[in-house]
Amino acid sequence: MNEGKYIFTQVCSLIPRQIFQRLVSKYQGDYHVRDFNCTTQLRYMLFGQLTSCESLRDICLCLKAPEEALIKIVQPLYSKMRLEYIAPQDHDLYALDSTTISCSLKLLDWAVGKYSKGAVKMHTVIDLRGSIPVFIHITDGRCHDSNVLDMLVVVPNAIYTMDKAYIDFEALARIDAEKAYFVTRAKDNMKYEIVSSHYNIDTSTGLLEDHRIRLTGVKSSKLYSKELRLIKYCDKETGEILTFISNMTDELELNGLEIANIYRHRWDVESFFKLIKQNLTVKHLLGCSENAVKTHLWIAICSYLLLARIKAVYNSPYSISEIRMLISVSALTKKDLKDLVTEPQPLTTNQDVNELTLF
Repeated sequence: MNEGKYIFTQVCSLIPRQIFQRLVSKYQGDYHVRDFNCTTQLRYMLFGQLTSCESLRDICLCLKAPEEALIKIVQPLYSKMRLEYIAPQDHDLYALDSTTISCSLKLLDWAVGKYSKGAVKMHTVIDLRGSIPVFIHITDGRCHDSNVLDMLVVVPNAIYTMDKAYIDFEALARIDAEKAYFVTRAKDNMKYEIVSSHYNIDTSTGLLEDHRIRLTGVKSSKLYSKELRLIKYCDKETGEILTFISNMTDELELNGLEIANIYRHRWDVESFFKLIKQNLTVKHLLGCSENAVKTHLWIAICSYLLLARIKAVYNSPYSISEIRMLISVSALTKKDLKDLVTEPQPLTTNQDVNELTLF
């Protein structure tokens, strides 16, 4: 039992200390530091994230954290999570996207965005099993999304789903050459010819067309010469017709509906961004230098990973955002962390109670 320790202390105990210290030594994080070392800085910043402090005066600090170490610890905890929207479970499934944080160019003169406005961009790849971030690259707002594909370390047999802003046929050809797969939206001006069609389609599912195609554009056909799969799907809620392309050309691997569902779950990365931006503390950047901003965002990611680890380790019934709220209001109380995140809370246990009607 940990009833003699603060909740925040128990959360910090989940940080892999040996790995953290190795990273501090590798990057000389404590070089010429007398008192306020990297470990202390990390704790201050985590406290600020998990308790919603919004200024340097509130928490006093900044630093770079061991995000890769936490990713390697947390990601396997969700590796056996079943994805109900596809039949084969032997593929790793990743979603790519970016989010933009607006800022003042007067304060952050390095963070130039579009239309002469300030912006910081966080490019992210998440594992859709558990919505765990596995790759993050922070740039100014001018960096185009497709540039991140050049930095991607492709996992063989994995499926990458992304918006049409990422369409770069040279990069997509590299994903295919690495024995991995992609699912993305087709651009409206994409030129192609149909090689063959699959007609055994249940249109009641929203699936409209399933073809094998070949690109015919002068440039695109040179960059990607192999055949592609083209799926047309009607969103039942909006009535919008969506066109997807993929290099999964074998209908026996994944059917058209499964490919459409993979892209639909690309929106899980948007939920991740929403949690990071609304529930963790990135509404107010705590510093103006490039290093301070990147440090702030990395600490937010580390906070998310710690929360995800707590959810998995203790098999908590609460969502990650709910766990953050429980820790936020209980950070300086002495209670066992497991009890905090597994015991039914008053606000959730009484949801089915019949309440009096006022009118």
